[in-house]
Amino acid sequence: MLRRITTYFSKGELLLWGSSTAAVLLSFLLFDRQHYLTLSASLIGVDYLILNAKGNPLGQVLAILFSLLYGIISYTFSYYGEMITYLGMTMPMAVFALIAWLRNPYNGNHAEVTVGSIRKAETVFLFVLTAGVTVGFYFILRAFHTANLLPSTLSVATSFLAVYLTFRRNPFYAVAYAANDIVLIVLWSLASLTDGRYLSVVVCFAVFLVNDIYSFFSWKRMKQRQAKPS
Repeated sequence: MLRRITTYFSKGELLLWGSSTAAVLLSFLLFDRQHYLTLSASLIGVDYLILNAKGNPLGQVLAILFSLLYGIISYTFSYYGEMITYLGMTMPMAVFALIAWLRNPYNGNHAEVTVGSIRKAETVFLFVLTAGVTVGFYFILRAFHTANLLPSTLSVATSFLAVYLTFRRNPFYAVAYAANDIVLIVLWSLASLTDGRYLSVVVCFAVFLVNDIYSFFSWKRMKQRQAKPS
């Protein structure tokens, strides 16, 4: 099992995976020590990000589980935007993405998805659709008296872009998630001013940011490799 893991992941990926896991564990020991649901979600998130970077559909399975746990965590601080976004949008879209990834293996290899692309017309449609979803969610979140309304609404926009591009197997999904990570770092930093245990969530999304940046470049390399003749 260990040999298969070291063969599948590069040394750099193993270092990223190991250091991300260590950062999550250390932040839990420093700032929390009680809420194991947060720790579990963070560790699952680290796992699914490194698998997503490889274009492995198993990453989407873990994304579904992460979305469920993160939705519960968001509810505890009245971040209803995060709760609704992850339970009502990210989790269902992860299911659709899983199906799309399984249906599009690269050269029959079900551990690697075929990288996709979108045309300019679809890009315009995506941004128009994102604007509509964002405006709609703003009024929904305001009605629920969501804490930190504006950054919560911005999180919806970046999350929607990310899940759509993930479904379409486009490398820029990682850029959208990186933007979402930055928004979430701000959101949970504000939450940590009230409750220090949420500092572990801030560290979690800082780790996610590094992983999403790596994922973008990994997918760009993967796309170039797949474009070459066999």
